[in-house]
Amino acid sequence: MNRRVTVLTAVHAPSARFLRDAYDSLCAQELPSDWEWHWLVQEDGRTDTVALHEPDDPRVTFRQGRPGRPGGPGVARTLALAHADGTYVKVLDADDRLTPGALARDLAALEADPTIGWATSRALDVLPDGSTVGFPGDPEHGPITPGTVLAHWKSHGFRAPVHPATLFVRRDLLLALGGWMALPASEDTGLLLALDAVSRGWFSAEVGLLYRKWDGQVTGQEAHVDPAERAARAAVAEARALALTDLGWTAPR
Repeated sequence: MNRRVTVLTAVHAPSARFLRDAYDSLCAQELPSDWEWHWLVQEDGRTDTVALHEPDDPRVTFRQGRPGRPGGPGVARTLALAHADGTYVKVLDADDRLTPGALARDLAALEADPTIGWATSRALDVLPDGSTVGFPGDPEHGPITPGTVLAHWKSHGFRAPVHPATLFVRRDLLLALGGWMALPASEDTGLLLALDAVSRGWFSAEVGLLYRKWDGQVTGQEAHVDPAERAARAAVAEARALALTDLGWTAPR
């Protein structure tokens, strides 16, 4: 049995300076003795600067996309997925950090129950001054029934009850759903809604991610909140989830 967790990170030049913090948080993770992690870092596009921040570690693999043709984080992650050989895939954005024990908790949840296809955990925003802010309305610790995420997302202004940046997922299920959606943003939420349509999930009430807030992040740009584009992203993400539900396909249980 492959006892490896593949950690996928999409990075572009502005966020490359945070890679060392992400790497340090990954090195602090403790897995069972027969498990290991492999970090796949995929540059969105191709520059001469991002590789300079890459740690010298045999557990880390760095690859690049097309020169001058960035496609967004979803494209970068899906390209990296071609080289993911672990049983599980963990998302770690370049500007975020895992908390101690996060990887082991995710792994334990899915190893204990084959009917659970994916896991998420509590996240805290880290503000520029170093302070942290939590999110109200986290679900209870434990399993998430299919359809729960979509229902909450629709009734709360397109805000999911769990953070897609904390995702830990079975590799075969991720591949079956085609990876991340081909969207300029919200590609991770679209994947989360699809996972919620076909499989039980898991939520850990312990903080698993420190989500950095900074001026250069993609979600902080004006285009990200453009009403017309946001409505289109939401419409196609919802349609995909509903189509999966109507087709009646579910992950093996």
